[in-house]
Amino acid sequence: MTEAQTKTEITFEDFKAEVLNDYRIARVSRECSLLGRKEVLTGKAKFGIFGDGKEVPQLAMAKAFQNGDFRSGYYRDQTFMMAIGQLNIQQFFAGLYGHTDLGHDPMSAGRQMGGHFATHSLDENGNWNNLTQQKNSSADISPTAGQMPRLLGLAQASKIYRNVRGLEDFTKFSNQGNEVAWGTIGNASTSEGLFFETINAAGVLQVPMVMSVWDDEYGISVHARYQTTKENISEILKGFQRDADNNGYEIMTVKGWDYPALVETYQKASAIAREEHVPVLIHVKELTQPQGHSTSGSHERYKNADRLAWEAEFDCLAQMRNWLLDNNLATTEELEAIDNEAKKEVLEGKKAAWTAFVSPIKAEQNELVALLNAIAETSANKVFIEKYAADLAAIKEPIRKDILTTARKVLRMIVKESGQSQLATWITNYTHKIQPKFSSHLFSQSDKTVLGATAVAPTYDEAAEEVDARLVLRDNFDAIFNKYPESLIFGEDSGNIGDVNQGLEGMQEKYGELRVADAGIREATILGQGIGMAMRGLRPIAEIQYLDYLLYAIQIMSDDLATLQYRTHGRQKAPLIIRTRGHRLEGVWHSGSPMGMIINAIRGIHVLVPRNMTKAAGFYNTLLETDEPALVVECLNGYRLKEKMPTNLGEFKTPIGVVETIKEGNDITIVSYGSTLRIVEQASKELLEIGIDVEIIDAQSLLPFDVNHDCVKSIAKTNRLLVVDEDVPGGASAYLLQQIIDEQNGYRYLDSQPQTLASKAHRPAYGTDGDYFSKPSAEDIFEKVYAIMNEAKPEQYPSLY
Repeated sequence: MTEAQTKTEITFEDFKAEVLNDYRIARVSRECSLLGRKEVLTGKAKFGIFGDGKEVPQLAMAKAFQNGDFRSGYYRDQTFMMAIGQLNIQQFFAGLYGHTDLGHDPMSAGRQMGGHFATHSLDENGNWNNLTQQKNSSADISPTAGQMPRLLGLAQASKIYRNVRGLEDFTKFSNQGNEVAWGTIGNASTSEGLFFETINAAGVLQVPMVMSVWDDEYGISVHARYQTTKENISEILKGFQRDADNNGYEIMTVKGWDYPALVETYQKASAIAREEHVPVLIHVKELTQPQGHSTSGSHERYKNADRLAWEAEFDCLAQMRNWLLDNNLATTEELEAIDNEAKKEVLEGKKAAWTAFVSPIKAEQNELVALLNAIAETSANKVFIEKYAADLAAIKEPIRKDILTTARKVLRMIVKESGQSQLATWITNYTHKIQPKFSSHLFSQSDKTVLGATAVAPTYDEAAEEVDARLVLRDNFDAIFNKYPESLIFGEDSGNIGDVNQGLEGMQEKYGELRVADAGIREATILGQGIGMAMRGLRPIAEIQYLDYLLYAIQIMSDDLATLQYRTHGRQKAPLIIRTRGHRLEGVWHSGSPMGMIINAIRGIHVLVPRNMTKAAGFYNTLLETDEPALVVECLNGYRLKEKMPTNLGEFKTPIGVVETIKEGNDITIVSYGSTLRIVEQASKELLEIGIDVEIIDAQSLLPFDVNHDCVKSIAKTNRLLVVDEDVPGGASAYLLQQIIDEQNGYRYLDSQPQTLASKAHRPAYGTDGDYFSKPSAEDIFEKVYAIMNEAKPEQYPSLY
């Protein structure tokens, strides 16, 4: 695929060649859409969502897009990706078929449906490429407007690289902050709150962002009058227009079928954003959608005849064709030749993609058929096995499910026969080979994985005094910011006052407003800032004031950050650290422990629950030496407790995935985390007074949990288990129990029923009594342990009730 290009000084012949090349790219893209729809309707592909009708504005955008720039876009941007040389015909169809080979589908190796595009920021070992020497696309996601928060961070990175000292050596990530972040979105999706939150934040931050709204008047079947006030997004955003006295946006409108006006508009937008670091919104109007929203239905059902006729006339390719003819840039014959050649190229590319997709599966099919026929010769179930083999061989376009299902069904028929071992080995090897195609890279597989980090204990002077724990955090952050010039932190009240608990006291004054920054009350885009900046080589720490407020951002964390390495097959990463605080809070909206919801929504992000600030500081130090995202939940009621000040600030590291035994005992193992541990410790002292010796284990991290299986070693000694936390019943305590019983096979050592002690199903009422009657208290823990021991030794521990 030839990239779209714009030269500053060109001859008429060069200009003609360039625009005809643009037309050729657009025609190829259109043919991909048309043929792609047929592939879905014939069953070769499962679902199709295409970029037809948006080709010409995407050509114009591609002309303004430079090396180092980033796209955060919409799942219809195939023409743009072709025009910047990052998508060819065969790759387009490989994505449509879900080819699990990254060499064929470099966008996601079959992990996302077609239309979701990405470039490779990392090499095969997880190391950064030089992002300034390539055109970059952050990996798309399907959730509507979900690309917007990340776009903000991609743009903010340029502002950081341009204005923060100490980043002069980060030349593979930025050329003095001259990169633009380009966003695209469908008009209907501007109804989402994430769009407005991002637009507002970008206007406040004044970052180099160009936001394109592709407007075809519909959101699936729903007309713009039900989507947008005044049916016009640029009209209602006029208040964001900058003027001589106020910062804001440059807002432009342009017709989506007007090729020369589009080129001019995008060149102007690029210059403003790139040079002035001002956000630009381009409302691209009067676009069409020739095949409707997707392969799930026909747009003839909801568009009337007049609209359909208008769309046929003002199809951007039809209008570009007319413009070429009217300006004597091409003859009808020349354009027909381009059209015909595009059809031929796309058909050939489609065939090549299908052959590449199905050939290895057919080879696997033939291998199993041969094996089954061989096994059948000596089996008592020969007739049935041969039938399975024949049925499998008859499938003209097999999928791997067909192959493995057949093998596993036959295995049941030959138990205790000579062929059992051979077939079982084949199934095991096949699964081992194929499963990673669908499951790898949920977490980093590079040498910077968190599991490879080496623990470093904090060191202390002999005469070290105890200080408020917040000072341990503060001074450790000071060491971090001094050690890592690429590190920065931002959030509500993080800057001027040094966060609500003073863990960043004085840091803004020392390191400046860009590195230690206040942010508006907008949690989703705080996360987005972090994701985008982390994708461009910075090490951001995004602060969410309280854990409950994380719910505003959970969709971004779950759908974007947690899946990033997975859905790019390890070719993009965003090692964002999310800092928040929770546990033992008071009141319905500040109860602080929805951990079960979090850990089950964000697999792909590590969840760390330090019991004190030294442990928390150690987690930050560990994470900054790794390349994975993590959530750190500090204990809100721990900032004023006393801890010793380490001497090796910025260097000591808390291991991730490793539990810590904080009290040894012989009668029962209690596993807990965070602030609840202090209540467990209190209860254990009272239990010891009556002869019950509790072993206490601090989980420290929930994702991952206890990779060394130390909990089961404790249970082997105590033979009893209680998991305590302050989440709702069935939340994180149930998860921990499952990990210990199922994953670690802890059931083998239990003499009593393993139990959990969690909060009530409701959130706490306001006030201290609300907390006492809602979450586990020391008395609750005492009585729960006592009851377990009563069952084991009723005479020694008679029933309390």
